[in-house]
Amino acid sequence: MNSNELRENVEKALNEIRPFLQNDGGDINLISIENDEVVKVQLIGTCSSCSVNQMTLKSGVEMTIKKYAPQIQSVINIEA
Repeated sequence: MNSNELRENVEKALNEIRPFLQNDGGDINLISIENDEVVKVQLIGTCSSCSVNQMTLKSGVEMTIKKYAPQIQSVINIEA
């Protein structure tokens, strides 16, 4: 999978989880993909200050991204 395909797959994953985040008043932005294995995102809106955002990041966002792009090793939230 080349870098463009990887980015498209990560975007597909974010689009899958985005409605759930938006339903709670938040959203997520893709910041970058480092070395084709680390995805940097930014949780925004209510998601940025939510007390369970790390759980959302690991069990929701990271799991969904890995479904579309198995080579991704981790997902990191970049604070605003």
